[in-house]
Amino acid sequence: MIFNSFEFIFMFLPIVFVLYYLFNKINFTLSKIWLLLSSLFFYSWWNPSYLPLILSSLLVNFFIGTYLGKIKKIGQKKLLLTIGIIFNVSLLGYFKYYDFFVTNLNIAFNTNFNVLHLILPLAISFYTFQQIAYLVDSYRNETKEYNFLNYALFVSFFPQLIAGPIVHHSQVMSQFDNSHNRKINYKNIGLGLFVFSVGLFKKVGIADTFAVWANKGYGMYENLTFVDSWMTSLAYTFQLYFDFSGYSDMAIGAGLLFNIVLPMNFNSPYKALNIQDFWRRWHITLSGFLTKYIYIPLGGNRKGPIRTYINILIIFFVSGFWHGAGWTFIVWGLMHGFASVVNRLWSKAGFTMNKLLAWFITFNFVNATWVFFRAPSFDVAIEVLKGMAGLKGFALPAELSEYSFIQQLTSDFYQYPLDEGFIKPALITLIGFMVAVFAKNSLELKETIKPNWTYAIYVSALIVYSVFQLQKVTEFLYFNF
Repeated sequence: MIFNSFEFIFMFLPIVFVLYYLFNKINFTLSKIWLLLSSLFFYSWWNPSYLPLILSSLLVNFFIGTYLGKIKKIGQKKLLLTIGIIFNVSLLGYFKYYDFFVTNLNIAFNTNFNVLHLILPLAISFYTFQQIAYLVDSYRNETKEYNFLNYALFVSFFPQLIAGPIVHHSQVMSQFDNSHNRKINYKNIGLGLFVFSVGLFKKVGIADTFAVWANKGYGMYENLTFVDSWMTSLAYTFQLYFDFSGYSDMAIGAGLLFNIVLPMNFNSPYKALNIQDFWRRWHITLSGFLTKYIYIPLGGNRKGPIRTYINILIIFFVSGFWHGAGWTFIVWGLMHGFASVVNRLWSKAGFTMNKLLAWFITFNFVNATWVFFRAPSFDVAIEVLKGMAGLKGFALPAELSEYSFIQQLTSDFYQYPLDEGFIKPALITLIGFMVAVFAKNSLELKETIKPNWTYAIYVSALIVYSVFQLQKVTEFLYFNF
């Protein structure tokens, strides 16, 4: 079950919503139990065999976190924290990275260890990081005496369970105990439906459209020329943008229906003027986790410039590897790490740059590095980048041959490989670009929205259009990470 499905929109969400508030009138604890059971059902809909995995993870981490807050001896606390982190990393490592390590070991040493072809359990990357943060904060005595029900909801609350945001216990746990959240809040319902509908449209109306072109382009990477390569790379750049932005909006919107405010995870990253600004806007909660629980403990920027740059490279290496068990993800992460180092050196030297030029460089760097993020191998990534650099020809789509001024520039035309031709993808890419770079995002609109009939019609139109697209349901890209 996913957010952009009939089962979720017309069955699961309405039933959970109605019964949650009915149970609230009877007993607050009963309503939270209902929400927890609903969240676990939502998770197990994908593959019931992984339900024991998340339940075991919940129990072990709650037990360790509880005792970390009670133990006084530092040595014992460190030992227990180490056990907890090893437990979490081992689960994640086995399911997500076992095949990667075994494959590379076989290649490097000519061995023949069995590859298990493990299926990645949904959400394991997200709930692992959330629980590691909880254990570390318990070790630091920064957690409260949470009960298991609130803790389990903090980890498994269905709006944020599958693909984030990576919530911090201090942000949401207290909300599950807040008596004011027991009552229906019509303002939150209105805002939640608004943000959810915008996110749904981003996914099914925009991201899935770009997905067709990106998939086709990467599927014929050997034949891509200059224009094709740029259209292919931009198609994925905007597919990922609207896919992840759409999921983040839908998660926040669904949370608001239950009076739970989830943290912002996405803040118009393609408006960024440098790579540090980009990472303050893209996957905000992951950046926050890496900064607080890896970068700062490593020393942050407190141990001199060389150590600072090494720490930056380490967190971007972790970020790349967290996203996927493959060398292309690692290279993607390190490229962003080196770009961040260069950006720091540039700023430290006191250099400045025109804002338009700074944006242009940042956007094109991000677009180029997404090629490694999307490509299934280095060979594919290099072929696409060669096309973008003009090393595979500059032929123009045949649709442009009817324009005389273009005929004067070149006589080399060809049939554009996408079924829709060239004009439609180009126009929609331009529109996607304008929306991503110039328009207010949904959360900015949420802060200024005044519920009225105009917004009601707008939301209804988005939902009606999106519903008609649900016959071709596709997963969110971040489900793979």
